[in-house]
Formats: sequence, structure tokens, C-alpha cells
Amino acid sequence: MSSDDEGYVHRPGGEETAASGASADAEADPDGFGMRGWVLVGVLVVCTLVVPGVIYIRPGILSAIGIPYIASLLVLPLVPAAALGLTAVWAMTAATKNE
Repeated sequence: MSSDDEGYVHRPGGEETAASGASADAEADPDGFGMRGWVLVGVLVVCTLVVPGVIYIRPGILSAIGIPYIASLLVLPLVPAAALGLTAVWAMTAATKNE
């Protein structure tokens, strides 16, 4: 099978696009994640280690403020999930705006 038999591949700009993509990689941020990336890593650690540890050690922690035990088992995982989702969107909006 020759390379012509692979099917249609649209390459807008041809070779010039590939060359500009290589130069964009060379101009990448040398700091790595940046501040938003490290905030995302911190929230991920909290969501995967701290909150499940609290649920395991003290599952009835919200009963002190009047939330029943069964409801607290639903609410405690929901809070870190929402925090992780919002932080990921916040971090990616910066990445798409080239900040």
C-alpha cells in the first residue's frame, strides 16, 4: 500500500503550517505548568487525597451542621468534583488565550 492510498488528509497551508507549528513549540513557556497549572495540581491532590480521607475517617462530619449522614455521603464527593471541574476550566481558558 502506497502513501497515496491512505485517504484524503486536508492540510491547510501545506508545509508552511507544519513549519510554523514547530516554531510555536520552540517558543513554549519554559516555566512548565505556570501558576494555573500548579493550582490545578494542588486542587487535584486535595480532591483525590484529602477529601476521600475525610470521608473515610469522619463520614458524618456534616451531621454537626444538620445534614443527615446519607446526604453527607452525596455532598462530600460533589464539592471536590465541582472544584476540580471549575479549576480545570479556569486553567484551560488561560491556555487557549495564550497567557
